[in-house]
Amino acid sequence: MIDPQQTVGDLVLDHPECAAVLQRHRIDYCCGGNQTLAGACLKRGLDVGPLAAALEQAVRERGGDEMDARTLSSPALIAHIVVRYHTPLRKTLPFVRTLGAKVARVHGGHNPRLVELDRVIAELADTLEAHIDDEEATLFPTLERREPQPAAAGRLSKTTRDEHEMVGGFVNRMRAASDDYTVPDWACNSYRVLFRELEHLETDVLRHVHLENHVLLPRFAGAAR
Repeated sequence: MIDPQQTVGDLVLDHPECAAVLQRHRIDYCCGGNQTLAGACLKRGLDVGPLAAALEQAVRERGGDEMDARTLSSPALIAHIVVRYHTPLRKTLPFVRTLGAKVARVHGGHNPRLVELDRVIAELADTLEAHIDDEEATLFPTLERREPQPAAAGRLSKTTRDEHEMVGGFVNRMRAASDDYTVPDWACNSYRVLFRELEHLETDVLRHVHLENHVLLPRFAGAAR
């Protein structure tokens, strides 16, 4: 049974399949992962009962065992983050940025929100590209040292969390500007591909941030949860 008083961050750690359900309901389990499920529902104006039932169904229908990131050593977890999230982001961000500009140029007159979406995609891409470069150049090497200095780990962890908050804001704006990735009947193939890719991008970004905020960073002195 899903406990409404469990934090949403811990809920996703225990049951990764719950992330997609929370994402559909626009509940932040990354930077807002320390809020309880009941508190998150209150904030969003949702009835916790039906949402808990949907989460329980997702757990029952779980397709297979997923890796529990909490069991990985810090170097192994960092390697997983780089391979599973950073490397794909470096390919995806330029693609959606170019496609977003094209769709806004062609269809912006019909749907003015596409122009705002194009701006948000560009801002998100700039921020994320710089962020993952900084993590690999500074944060990760610091955390992988045999005995990381608490002050350095804490300072870098705070900077990382602050950047995650900024990224989360862009993701929320991206979802709003796309009307929750709703594709109109008249949309062309480029329009449809863009929205599909943006939804996948959101999923990867949220899971990436969640692993860092709730598994990696709390392991180090000064990186309080």
